[in-house]
Amino acid sequence: MTFLKRAAAALLATTALAAVSSPSLAQDFKGKSAGDILVRARALAVIPQEDGNLLLNGNTKIGEARVGNDYIPELDFSYFVTDNIALELIAGTSRHNVKGSLNGLGDSIDIGKVSLLPPTLTAQYHFFTKERVSPYVGAGINWTLFYREDAANKANGAGLRVTDVKYDNAFGWALQAGVDVALTGNWSLNLDVKKIFLKTDVSATVNGALPVTSKVTLDPWLVGIGVGYRF
Repeated sequence: MTFLKRAAAALLATTALAAVSSPSLAQDFKGKSAGDILVRARALAVIPQEDGNLLLNGNTKIGEARVGNDYIPELDFSYFVTDNIALELIAGTSRHNVKGSLNGLGDSIDIGKVSLLPPTLTAQYHFFTKERVSPYVGAGINWTLFYREDAANKANGAGLRVTDVKYDNAFGWALQAGVDVALTGNWSLNLDVKKIFLKTDVSATVNGALPVTSKVTLDPWLVGIGVGYRF
């Protein structure tokens, strides 16, 4: 995963700089504490691990769904209930190209595009909160809203085109791991990885008449790197 490798390399470089920082920076450092509010801005890769059959008339498999990656800005807000326990809410939206690989019905079919708004609330445990390098783990719940469901309406080699598409909103579970690296003052660098366990029901119409459905497992990875400021 190229994005994750680059993010990890950047984090390691900054960690090394923090380790050899001057005494003046060390005196400027303050560990995480109860009552702190930590706001982060991240560059985020949304990488679905999709699995879903395309079913004609609800029972005949004609292919499989494919969902593209997206790269977005993201904000998150953490509140420290204790020195070690925090609640985090993320805010961001992604947009994905969706295609279908078909079995003997011409080349792949362009299903269209869809946007996802996936607010996720996690409870986290932060380790070494009085140190400059503080990893954490978390778990929580996700609610994904699907919107701007645009059918491609573009014919493939067999003359098939998706003329309408609909995705059902859904709940999912989330696991999380990350690390904060203190820089100077209240600023920190952050690397964060989440796994969202998410399924949705998709219904589409092909050529204005043929009903196609799919129960798609998305299970995306959310890999982000960014900076945080603690109030």
